[in-house]
Amino acid sequence: MPTSDAEIERVRELVAAIPPGRVATYGDIAAMAGLSTPRTVGWIMRTDSADLPWHRVLRADGRPAAQLAHRQLRKLAEEGCPIRDDRVDLAAARYRFETGPGTS
Repeated sequence: MPTSDAEIERVRELVAAIPPGRVATYGDIAAMAGLSTPRTVGWIMRTDSADLPWHRVLRADGRPAAQLAHRQLRKLAEEGCPIRDDRVDLAAARYRFETGPGTS
């Protein structure tokens, strides 16, 4: 099933809402957007995130994608995000969205 424009915009809204020094996982965003898989969030981030705080979205283990690791961790550290052993401390830095799935 193709991703709708509304789903893409919802993911963009959620990523834009993550404050500096905080992070969310691809799965967190997928759940909030009502998407069936975090991979859809990854696809959206790869194709339509240049104007978003893309660096605040991580894998479920708190690690960035390998090709982005140095740049992403540097940007997060500059924002004061807690990092240990090349991964973000999700217990301390995970952003909790306030709205339910698919809502604005």
